[in-house]
Amino acid sequence: MFLQSNPIIVTIKQAPPPSELSGLADVLLGSLGLTGVIVVAAVLMGTLLAGAMFWIRSRQM
Repeated sequence: MFLQSNPIIVTIKQAPPPSELSGLADVLLGSLGLTGVIVVAAVLMGTLLAGAMFWIRSRQM
């Protein structure tokens, strides 16, 4: 039989626990991203509606 005389020891290092500030930063960045998407959508819809209103009024005269 083949027996090892020296055992193999594996050490697993754990990552440090995340701080409370990093969790807060993730929440703030997520909310700012969502707010940015909503603002861009509102600006696009406003521009499209203004263009449609301008086009309809110019055709009536």
